[in-house]
Amino acid sequence: MISHLQTHRLWGLSAGIGYGAAAIAACRLPQRPARAASLVYALTGAVVIPLACLVLTGVQQSEVGVIERSAVLMLHQRTPYVAHPHEVVDYNPYLPGMVLFGMPRALLGTDHWALRLLSDARLWCAVVFLGCLQAGRRVLNTSGGARPGRDGRLPYGVAVAVLIASPPVALSLCVSGVDLPLTGLCCLALACATRGRPVATGLALAAACSLKWTAFPAVAVAVALLAWAHGGRVAVRCGVTTAAGTVLLILPSVLLSPHAMVQQVLAFPTGLGSVATPADSPLPGRLLADLGPAGWSAAVGLLLLGALAVGASLFLRPPTGLVSAARRLATGLCIGFLLAPAGRFGYLALPIVLMVWARQAAPERRSSAVRLDLFHVRPRATSPHQGIPPVPDGAGATAAISSRTGGGRR
Repeated sequence: MISHLQTHRLWGLSAGIGYGAAAIAACRLPQRPARAASLVYALTGAVVIPLACLVLTGVQQSEVGVIERSAVLMLHQRTPYVAHPHEVVDYNPYLPGMVLFGMPRALLGTDHWALRLLSDARLWCAVVFLGCLQAGRRVLNTSGGARPGRDGRLPYGVAVAVLIASPPVALSLCVSGVDLPLTGLCCLALACATRGRPVATGLALAAACSLKWTAFPAVAVAVALLAWAHGGRVAVRCGVTTAAGTVLLILPSVLLSPHAMVQQVLAFPTGLGSVATPADSPLPGRLLADLGPAGWSAAVGLLLLGALAVGASLFLRPPTGLVSAARRLATGLCIGFLLAPAGRFGYLALPIVLMVWARQAAPERRSSAVRLDLFHVRPRATSPHQGIPPVPDGAGATAAISSRTGGGRR
C-alpha cells in the first residue's frame, strides 16, 4: 500500500480486500465451506481482479515492457538487445529465450481489448508456469495427495491454488511474471531428474537457462541427483543435453550482439553498468555493494564462497530425491539472492515455490533407483518378490542403509 510502484499499490489494495474476506470466511464458516470460500476470495482478490485490471489498462512493471520490446527487436534485427542503451528501460537483462513471452504482443498488437488481454506477456508467463507444474506432477506419477484428516497435508490441487494465491506468487504473477516460467521449468527439471529421465531434464534445464542466468544452479543440482540415483552416464547425458540446448538457444544472439549482451546481461544486473539497476532491495549483498568498490568485492567474494559451499555439499552429500533436491537448490538460490550486489525481495519467490511444490507434488517420492555408495552397489533382495523400499531423504538414509546391511559390518 505504501510502495512507490503503482502496480504494487493497486495489487495491494485488491489483495488486501481479498485476504481480509478470506480471513472472515475462515473464522465464521464451518471448516469445509470455509476452505472453499477462503480460497475463492483470496484467488479473486489477489489474482483475478488485479491481473485483469492491470492487463486491460496496460499498467505493468518495466520488465514486462522490456521483454515485449525485445520481441519486436528480434523480429526486425534478429537480436533482442538495443545496441546503444541510454535509459533503464533500454536495458534487457534477460537471456534470449525470454523473448518468446513477448512475441504474442509483437505479433498481435494492442488494437482491441481482447488482443491486449491475449497478448500480454504476463498471461503467457503464468501459462508456462502452471503448465510446467502440472507436467512435473504427471512426470512424478503420484496419486492425488495425502488426505488432510490423516497427516494435515492439503490435497495437491488445493495446495497449488493456495500457493498461487499467496503474496509471493500472486504479486509476481499480476505485476511482472517474468520469474514464473523459470520457476516452473526448474520444478519440471527436478521432477524429470527424480524419475531418471536425463534428456527431458536436460531440455527443461536448457529452456530455463535460456531465460535467466539464475537457472544455472539448477543444472548442478539435477546432475548431482541423477549421478547419485542413476549413475554417471545418465548424469553426463543430462549435462550434454543441457549444454547443447542452451548453446543452441543463446548462441545466435551472442554472435550478433556480443557487446550488448555483456553490458546488459552481465554488467547491468550486477550493478556494474553505466545505468543503475532498479533491483535495489536492501538485502545484505546490496548493502555491502553500496559501501563502494571494497564492499562490492566483499559481496562477490561471499557469493562465491556460498556457491562453493553448496557445490561441495552436492558432491559430499548429494540429494536423494525431489524434496532434498528442491531444498538444496532453494538453499543455493537464497544464498545467491541475499549476497548478490543487486537483487529484489521478489526473487525469493523462486525458492519458496520450489520447496512448497516439491513437498506437495511428491511428499514421499524418492528417485526410482537408489544407490548405496559411490560404486553404485545395489542391495540384493531376500526373495524374488521382496524388494528394498526407497531410502528416505536426509539423515534417515544412513540409518536405513545400516539397518539393512547388518549395521555396516559387511
